Amino acid sequence: MKRILLALLAMTSAGAAAAEFSKGPLISQYGAHGEVRQTQPLTGKESFKVAFDVAEQGDAGKVNRNFESLARFLNMHAANGIPADNIELALVVHGKAGFDLLSDASHKARFGSGNANSELLQALLKSQVRVIICGQSAAYHGIENAQLVNGVEVALSAMTAHALLQQQGYTINPF
Repeated sequence: MKRILLALLAMTSAGAAAAEFSKGPLISQYGAHGEVRQTQPLTGKESFKVAFDVAEQGDAGKVNRNFESLARFLNMHAANGIPADNIELALVVHGKAGFDLLSDASHKARFGSGNANSELLQALLKSQVRVIICGQSAAYHGIENAQLVNGVEVALSAMTAHALLQQQGYTINPF
């Protein structure tokens, strides 16, 4: 009996190995994703228009994990046969997460170091991701348009941005 139990435990732990995660193919430095045996595989004909809502500021000196989720979304779908042209993403940022959209110079002036999100934001913008800051949050936190990473859009509010994105066919991705 003891041998059977040990054999079962060995099989269970062998089958529970963590998947290997890789970055790319669209954003090579961010967005690690694992291979999945899908029960309903993608056909390659799907299209996505998805808005991500982020209010939580990332940890000091680290990439905002919620921002990186957009790189993961792009990479995992492209790796599974979805053409990049079939993926439209928007990042709507409000609250203290707005500080993660500051240019390196503005971030350094305010916090003493460059913005750990700069490289990721540039990669997202290059991949046609819309990055939108809530104007109300920016005003509340004293963030001026000129202090933002180039390419960041300023909306009247996050609520306004989401309403307009929904009218354009975007769904919201829950975290």
